[in-house]
Amino acid sequence: MNRHLLDRRINATLINSLLAGLLILFSPWLAAEPTAKTSSETAAKKFYVEDIKSTMRAYVASQLDANNLFHLKDDKTGENLALKFVMVHDPVRQIRDDIYFACTDFHVQGEPEKIYDIDFWMDGSSGELKVYDTKVHKEPRSSLLYGWYKHPRYTFVNDEIEYLY
Repeated sequence: MNRHLLDRRINATLINSLLAGLLILFSPWLAAEPTAKTSSETAAKKFYVEDIKSTMRAYVASQLDANNLFHLKDDKTGENLALKFVMVHDPVRQIRDDIYFACTDFHVQGEPEKIYDIDFWMDGSSGELKVYDTKVHKEPRSSLLYGWYKHPRYTFVNDEIEYLY
């Protein structure tokens, strides 16, 4: 084999190896470069448990009246509820890409044993979580055996509401 041809093959192999090494070395920076497709429009912000819970606490606080009561019209009974906030509890979660969910407890004013479980849905597509829907999930019911308990109106199947009655 011709010496000149051998030198060309060795040089080509070295150049290819050097380019491959540079590509591997700089690929994290190349991937992080913003492009038209990875702008803020398509790179949705991810929210976590504490983000969801703090958004809920802030939302509830912003909706309280002078007596620290949260007002909600019950979509099933039509009753206007005046409730005291108790807590945000699990589960809180992401349901779809930009849709998040939080479960909360409120009690009837002056009757802390009568607890409503209120569910909230939030949209994070704007880069911040915003509440867009609220439903009474469980209502207080009384039982001779158990006293007051939370009676569910619906359950979730694959993150979709399935009404029980």
